[in-house]
Amino acid sequence: MARDRSQSSDYTGPLRRLLLAVLALVLAGIFVLWRIDSPRVERFRAQITDQLVPNLDWAMAPVTGTINLLRDFQSYQRLSEQNQELRSELRRMQTWKEAALQLEQENARLLDLNNVRLDPRLTYVTGVVMADSGSPYRQSVLLNVGARDGLIEGWATMDGIGLVGRISGVGENTARVILLTDASSRIPAIIQPSGQRAIVAGDNSAAPPIDFLENPDLVRPGDRIISSGDGGVFPEGLLIGQIAADPGGRLRVRLAADFERLEFLRVLRHHGTESVADQPAVIRDRIGAVTGTPLPDLPPRAAD
Repeated sequence: MARDRSQSSDYTGPLRRLLLAVLALVLAGIFVLWRIDSPRVERFRAQITDQLVPNLDWAMAPVTGTINLLRDFQSYQRLSEQNQELRSELRRMQTWKEAALQLEQENARLLDLNNVRLDPRLTYVTGVVMADSGSPYRQSVLLNVGARDGLIEGWATMDGIGLVGRISGVGENTARVILLTDASSRIPAIIQPSGQRAIVAGDNSAAPPIDFLENPDLVRPGDRIISSGDGGVFPEGLLIGQIAADPGGRLRVRLAADFERLEFLRVLRHHGTESVADQPAVIRDRIGAVTGTPLPDLPPRAAD
């Protein structure tokens, strides 16, 4: 057995070297043939190419498929990267869109505040709502203006359209506003066009009811309701809302202010109505204006 193996190795080595030499000669001949610049050789090369290339399509198919697959994979990778970039840009655009909508809403509310027509004698200070402490038992908001801005308890606050509430606590830099919807809120009002006087009483609901109405038959849903100024707490003529009827038939107020989005509030500086210091003089001037004849001044009353 050992001899047979040695004999096979004796034949295999020379045969392998012979095949390598033949292959080298063939390749060298092909190289030389392909490098010869002659018309006959050129025609011969063309004939060989015409005979071999069409028959080698099946051999080139895997190579071509692999190249195409590699190109498709690279193209898919580029598309995936572009898709990720577009998604990232879309998220950024959505963020900018949300910011733009918030700025647009904020600008609209500020424009509403600027367009509100008030009594020229009234001045105001605008504050930003810092916190909302609304609860089932107490509804109020906190403003970033306070005693340093001259605020006094009891002053009315408005948003861009209607009355919101009154100042109920003043700190150095902050102030608390009790909303119209709070259960402790009572606002004297006038219903237009009937002229009926009533009280808007908060009950912690979005639509406070109407109390102490003299003649409900003269009031219709949709009538405007404004502050009457009775008691000298609020200025008169501030819009509160419109009359509406609940399913039980009770009259309520559909508030004009947007209580769900309170961001800026206007605090009206109102120091109340002027007190009458000299009642006889006022009565004398009024009678003189009606009759057209001024009355003489009354002698001063002796001190007790």
